[in-house]
Amino acid sequence: MSPAIHPDTINAVKDKADIVEVISEHVVLKKRGKEFVGICPFHDDSKPSMTVSPEKQFYYCFSCGAGGNSIKFLMEFTRNNFSDVVLSLAKKNDINVLTLDGPQNEAFKKQFTKREELFKILRITKNWFKSQLNNQLGKNALDYLLNQRNLDKNIIEDFELGYAPNSWNNLYLYLTQVEKFSIESIKNAGLIISKENDKKIFDRFRNRLIVPIFDLQGRTVAFGGRSLDGQEPKYLNSPETEVFEKGKMLFAFDKASSNIRKKDKAIVVEGYFDVISLHAKGVNNCVASLGTALNKYQISQLCRCTDNKNIVINFDSDNAGKLATKRIIREIEALSLHEQINLKILQLHQFKDPDEYLTKNTSDDYFNLIEKASFWIDWEIDQIFFDKDISKAEDFQNVVSLLVRFLSKLPQSVTRTHYLQKVSERLSRGQARLAIKFEEDLRKQVKGFRWHGRSQKFDLPKDSSYRDKNESEVIFYYVNCPNLRLLIRDELTKREIDRFSSKQISIIWSSIHEIEKSKLGSDYLNLINNSKDQDLYNDFINIDLISYLPDFLSINYPEIIDKINQFINPNELLLTTLNNAKDNLLGTLSLLERGKSMKRCRHLIQSWSLQRLKTLENCISILIDKESPESSDSIDEIDDLFKELNSDAIKFQDLYYTERNHIFSLDKQRCGNNL
Repeated sequence: MSPAIHPDTINAVKDKADIVEVISEHVVLKKRGKEFVGICPFHDDSKPSMTVSPEKQFYYCFSCGAGGNSIKFLMEFTRNNFSDVVLSLAKKNDINVLTLDGPQNEAFKKQFTKREELFKILRITKNWFKSQLNNQLGKNALDYLLNQRNLDKNIIEDFELGYAPNSWNNLYLYLTQVEKFSIESIKNAGLIISKENDKKIFDRFRNRLIVPIFDLQGRTVAFGGRSLDGQEPKYLNSPETEVFEKGKMLFAFDKASSNIRKKDKAIVVEGYFDVISLHAKGVNNCVASLGTALNKYQISQLCRCTDNKNIVINFDSDNAGKLATKRIIREIEALSLHEQINLKILQLHQFKDPDEYLTKNTSDDYFNLIEKASFWIDWEIDQIFFDKDISKAEDFQNVVSLLVRFLSKLPQSVTRTHYLQKVSERLSRGQARLAIKFEEDLRKQVKGFRWHGRSQKFDLPKDSSYRDKNESEVIFYYVNCPNLRLLIRDELTKREIDRFSSKQISIIWSSIHEIEKSKLGSDYLNLINNSKDQDLYNDFINIDLISYLPDFLSINYPEIIDKINQFINPNELLLTTLNNAKDNLLGTLSLLERGKSMKRCRHLIQSWSLQRLKTLENCISILIDKESPESSDSIDEIDDLFKELNSDAIKFQDLYYTERNHIFSLDKQRCGNNL
């Protein structure tokens, strides 16, 4: 008997196997309103009596009573057992299959019980926060909601808003003394912070407006807290728990999903109160990400609810909002480029955010703006031209460089041609002949732009794990070897490793930079590099990151606090590398750079292979057909024509071998030049 399939695999199959797609492979479905109908295959059906709900991921036949999810449908239709169906769907959707043996099965039962307890604690906590909002302690918080946010009591009740009192442990005392929950369970729910082996325990949320976060089943899974007294951070989220993964959640998705389907459009805004305010004004097809850039998983959730995959990003109009929008575009631009989603951007230039806009305009006005939102490519191009005077040579050169970099991402298609023409007209400022010349030059530059290896398309299965390991080691050496800190920064710059791929490592790296700036000033790196200030350098290497980093992360990024343990409490294997730290560090950096180069090679190989080569015979034929007399240097002429006709293929070939030579030099460096 084969081992049982792990519940994580089953849940992943349920998430990815869209019921409309599954049933459509066997039954012709027609859209009717927000649902689909078809001939039921489980009885002698003469008219469409089976309804398929994309929203509920459920099918039901009103004649014979057959119904269930995608797994149940395939079990009934194919006469296969549960495991076979799940395995088939897992394979189709590229899901890694995990199994359970006897001990694992028992462990899962315990885990299930633990999850149910967490849901109970979070539900009780939500109700406690609500009660605090409506008593004397929450008077100021309620006043803020009613008078400053202009929310009525119905919307406050609908979103079940609450208040965390300005006390150290009121919630903790209630949950332990009244509800009799254990400290461990409360901690696992992300509601308390403990220090000194639970000798000091205090509530995570204090003097904050509380916004509960619900899953699609309407269960409380986490909380967001807004500071009321200027306490930083302004917004504080629950850490990730057994029942809460930020990257898989969208705020208010439980309320918005049906309206997204009805309007065939999802609006994504920046924060909790943007969503709440929009819902209060009747804009109820909007959601928010939970402090993270919108990822592919969240996009797929939204796409399930909109037939035409219409998604509008409406973030704040300040610089932070623009940067957040760009991060989302980078996350999902591959999907957009291949027209898998219709992504648009709305920026309310004269208003801070959607909430402010709706204080002076109607919801109809807002919907009109949504309909006129810029296609993401147009928005990106507008950002490149923003605040640039192209009559000045420096600005013009900068704009052209950014345009080439951006347009090179677009696949060779009518879309690219359209935007080449569009930006050329913009650069020429109405001069038609100049526009044609600009278009020709841009086309050549875009075609020759070197790909920099950031696309995940050319990743091998284990690339990301190797890269994460190497990036973690760089942080480890930086924290534990102060005398190598300047070397690490110089090497990262020299090797063009301008960012870390791992989000957690990126946060830790930026946190290190913030700590150093707070101790030494914002320009400390330039001063250290350009001056011979030994005192400043000594202060730099004497910063105790092992002490400062945990405190900084616990305040600003509590969700990744566990990640730094490997850097401040390393295992024995990592400790041994400190004996020859510099050489080991350079080896790690070489591996990181090698990973980038290998991705470039895969890209260049593919680009090279897609070229249609003109043979020497083709070249000779072309020259013979020329009306001009034969040249005395016919061999050179053939050679020149061959190079001209195959210029792209030759370019990719040269770039590939250059990259391979670079990889060889990195391997020599990594192995101490012994190759």
